[in-house]
Amino acid sequence: MQSTATPTTFSRTNPFHAKVLKNVNLNGAGSNKETRHLELSLQGSGLSFVPGDCLGIVPENDPELVAAILEEMKWDPELPVPVSKQGDTLPLKEALAKHFEITLLTKKLAQQAAAMTDNEQLQQLVSGDNIKEYVEGRDLLDLLRDFGPWKASAQDMVAILRKMPPRLYSIASSFAAHPDEVHLTIGAVRYTTHGRERKGVCSVLCAERLHEGDLLPVFIQTNKHFNLPESKDKDIIMVGPGTGIAPFRSFIEERAVSKAAGRAWLFFGDQHAATDFLYQNELEGYQKDGVLTKIDAAFSRDSEQKVYVQHKMLENGKELFAWLQNGAYFYVCGDKQYMAKDVHEALLSVIEQEGAMTRDAAEAYLKDMQEQGRYQRDVY
Repeated sequence: MQSTATPTTFSRTNPFHAKVLKNVNLNGAGSNKETRHLELSLQGSGLSFVPGDCLGIVPENDPELVAAILEEMKWDPELPVPVSKQGDTLPLKEALAKHFEITLLTKKLAQQAAAMTDNEQLQQLVSGDNIKEYVEGRDLLDLLRDFGPWKASAQDMVAILRKMPPRLYSIASSFAAHPDEVHLTIGAVRYTTHGRERKGVCSVLCAERLHEGDLLPVFIQTNKHFNLPESKDKDIIMVGPGTGIAPFRSFIEERAVSKAAGRAWLFFGDQHAATDFLYQNELEGYQKDGVLTKIDAAFSRDSEQKVYVQHKMLENGKELFAWLQNGAYFYVCGDKQYMAKDVHEALLSVIEQEGAMTRDAAEAYLKDMQEQGRYQRDVY
């Protein structure tokens, strides 16, 4: 008798538990950074992706942070608390670890919490404009410590928490090159603020607590606005400093497998050449094989004057503009706040200078590239 069971489709609401095949630090000894290269098995998942897509990870909170919250409130870790509208429950400790967002404070959360305490300071904060400033860089533990005593039960408190959102990362491998795997490039986020050390929920899980053989709940998130050109003859220019290299590793692997005829130029940047040139051997191998035409790397801490990717673009302005005139696609991946703005500015300057255009004409040229899908950004 034939089985009529339909194959499971894995998705954001039903993630696939991928086995960790490899988890290594890409940075050399003495680096200020820790960038993990993660290889996960997709065997049996039926999942596939194209270069430019993202992988969603459903992370778990830091057990130390969960323990500190339980300790602060003297809550029973085994107390069942509701985690869904359907009335599903989990023990409090597990709910805080796996289900709720506890590292991010919002104005709304502070306002709802204010109803659960007589603390005047919190009442004043939520009624004024300073609440925005307070929630910035603080978490649930700060709120609980700063504004007790609380009149709320554990159930009351978790009822106002948001569900933990998945974290999205650009995929760093090509499905054609590694059909049953997905690779990621994740920078561990650690910093100190308001007197406590803070850790990125997912990045530090990957850096400190995820080992080979462990399972990680994942799903594929398509990215319609960041893709290789349909024609393999087109040239591509990729600007990806730091972990921004991730999707470009996928692009390069894909072009190697498909034997694309178009040229490829990578701008990469980080702090020190000796410790922070991510995937250096691989990239130089691709250059030797002709898959990568050019690599321009900028290391900001290796010289007195800080050199960034945008400086390398300006240095190569003439050739860069010639590539654009020839129909090249231009991609940027990485930090939205500073890098992407600086790269955009540099690109405008190159078009303006090398194309002998006014600023307005250069902006129109870039807008035209955008409309043709030849200027794509994956910034976060």
